[in-house]
Amino acid sequence: MLTGIHFILTYTCNFECDHCFLYCSPRATGTFTIEQVKSVLREAKKIETVDTICFEGGESFLFYPLLLESVRSASRKGFKTAIETNTYWATTVEDAKLWLKPLQDAGLSFLEVSDDAFHHGEDISNSAKRAKAAAEELGMKVNSICIEKPKVSDSDKQTKGKPIYLGGPKLRGRAVEKLTEGLPTQSWKNFKECPFEDLRDPGRVHVDAYGNVHLCQGISMGNMWDTPLSELVRNYDPDAHPISHPLLDGGPSQLVRAYNLYHKDEYVDACHLCSDMCLSLVDTYPDILTPKQVYGLENDRK
Repeated sequence: MLTGIHFILTYTCNFECDHCFLYCSPRATGTFTIEQVKSVLREAKKIETVDTICFEGGESFLFYPLLLESVRSASRKGFKTAIETNTYWATTVEDAKLWLKPLQDAGLSFLEVSDDAFHHGEDISNSAKRAKAAAEELGMKVNSICIEKPKVSDSDKQTKGKPIYLGGPKLRGRAVEKLTEGLPTQSWKNFKECPFEDLRDPGRVHVDAYGNVHLCQGISMGNMWDTPLSELVRNYDPDAHPISHPLLDGGPSQLVRAYNLYHKDEYVDACHLCSDMCLSLVDTYPDILTPKQVYGLENDRK
């Protein structure tokens, strides 16, 4: 049941993290206008199960006036609202409160701050902790997101002691390029399901300024500038979707078989295989596997 609409408010980010599965950077393009945001909110209101609107990026605070008005507009429509941020703006606790108080007054329900080595290195007194402290002083609900670096186990009984990847970042986007080297792999045939997204009955979708409605980032349900969001959601048929259907039928390994795709013998995890296969199909399904920049390719949308 769809309950959340997550705005990729912008692909632009002042950071260029190794784990970013959207390839966000200072050079990335694609930012909503306030009229586009309000249009999506009107459509979201038509979907009776949606109760939460989240604003993400990129880094949404880079477009603070847009972010503030977006939170205000969503709150006025009765949605719970959340923001995810890298907290670059929290230079001191007092300064952070200057950023947060207008958002609180606009109706912000929840703040999530990235507090991990990918964003802040080994700095233990970083901007995320200052932002969290400021939010707590204001009486706001706040949570820290900590994405751990890749973890490996040397004792997996099922594979007779062969090391396995235990998790950390999702291995797609820039993470494939930057973080997979040296990690243990296993046969591509082992990845028989999508472990993270419910592609049959999604609980959330991500939307971007190009109109893409992402089931998983880079795998689109359709374009909401061509077909209204509420209509896309109502008419979504996972068994007719060229990517969702094979993934539901047998995971990333079935994607390989369905399209007879070239592949390596082994991959680190399901996301790693799926990302590689989707990259192979970008030109076959350009309106579904989009935008190109989330696959590390030059974006052809302006």
